[in-house]
Amino acid sequence: MELTDTLRTFIEEGADWERRQTSVKGVSIIRLPATKNRAPSLAIDINPVGVNGLPMKKKGIMIMNAAEMAAFRTTFNNEKVDGLIAALEDVLPDRKTAGKTAKSDVLQL
Repeated sequence: MELTDTLRTFIEEGADWERRQTSVKGVSIIRLPATKNRAPSLAIDINPVGVNGLPMKKKGIMIMNAAEMAAFRTTFNNEKVDGLIAALEDVLPDRKTAGKTAKSDVLQL
């Protein structure tokens, strides 16, 4: 089955807020429920995976179109943001990560 067919089936038959993992670590697809003004839709959820194989954050970044993706890329590639994160790392104490196991249902991209 082709990717677009798989996504079309997921939006039609998936449960509200259902998440499907992809073959790209840290990237999943979420089915968003219908609202009064919008039909059900899909969003990309980006939440990088740590060394333990689990998502780094409780919630990732949801991206629904190319314009949002471009805006995040621009922000992430800004040198001032690199400077800000370096300053935060100097000020904040090191954080520990918990160790749980990862899931296996994967959508191939």
